[in-house]
Amino acid sequence: MPVSRPPRKSASPESGRLSDAAAATPPIAFAAVILANVALAFGPLLVRMADTGPVASAFWRITLAAPVLALVALLGPARPRAPGRGQAGLWLLLLVGGIAFAGDLGTWHIGIRQTTMANATLFGNSATFIFPLYGFLVARAWPSRTQGVALVLAALGAGLLMGRSYQVDPRHLVGDLLCVLAGILYAVYFILMSRVRSIMPPVPALAWSTMASVVPLFVFAVVLGERVWPDHWSALILLALGSQIIGQGLMIYALGLLSPLVVGLALLVQPMVATAIGWIVYGETLALPDLAGVAMVATALVLVRRGSPRAVARPDDRDDERRI
Repeated sequence: MPVSRPPRKSASPESGRLSDAAAATPPIAFAAVILANVALAFGPLLVRMADTGPVASAFWRITLAAPVLALVALLGPARPRAPGRGQAGLWLLLLVGGIAFAGDLGTWHIGIRQTTMANATLFGNSATFIFPLYGFLVARAWPSRTQGVALVLAALGAGLLMGRSYQVDPRHLVGDLLCVLAGILYAVYFILMSRVRSIMPPVPALAWSTMASVVPLFVFAVVLGERVWPDHWSALILLALGSQIIGQGLMIYALGLLSPLVVGLALLVQPMVATAIGWIVYGETLALPDLAGVAMVATALVLVRRGSPRAVARPDDRDDERRI
């Protein structure tokens, strides 16, 4: 006679939410996206230090990094093989993603020299709110209540920093608008690369998209009549190493593992670090609204890490994403 087994105890809703949070936000990926943004926050400082034009510095950031990324990808277990004949959509994603990233860097580097360090980094990462919106509407990665509070806090904190920016010096407006345009293009790049990352490992994905950015940036710099060839290479080498290889490399890795909301809000680490750099290096003053904005952003990052999404991507969902 078969022995009856006691029924299993169903997990409580709270434990389910916690397990979803752990699955959706891996600690290593979260640490990677934070470190990526810390590294990227030093980009504006290095752009100002470079003795080339702003777009030309973006060109060298990409050009110096491309061979290194290609070599790492070739030596790694997942080599950057070219997409097959049936994957024309993947080629298109990589090409358009590289062009969008080139436009992001070009406009951002011009804006960096026309506004403050904090403003350039804050507005250049306006993808903070655009990329999560894509997640809500397209990827259906809806936020939990805690993450919703985090998003509101981040918006209020960013609003304080933006409002303070214009009040301090309206002459920064043109630079701020250029950086906002860069942030929009950055969000487009994120959206395209999130699709690529559902198919391709991080290093080959970054290597291909980086190579797709080289020619547009060179053409952009030449058309603007910028000085392209530098006398001193140190700032440009550090820009390629810190911003493109380390910063963007960690970002692309995290992009395939974290929700758009977590990635988007983590971008606000950059203006926090850039604010400190601007204060220490350039004496850019901080007022109470700036400090309050930074505190709100920091609180939002803590909350978004603790919150759990209502929908976590399943393996069959990723299979659907492979059909480009």
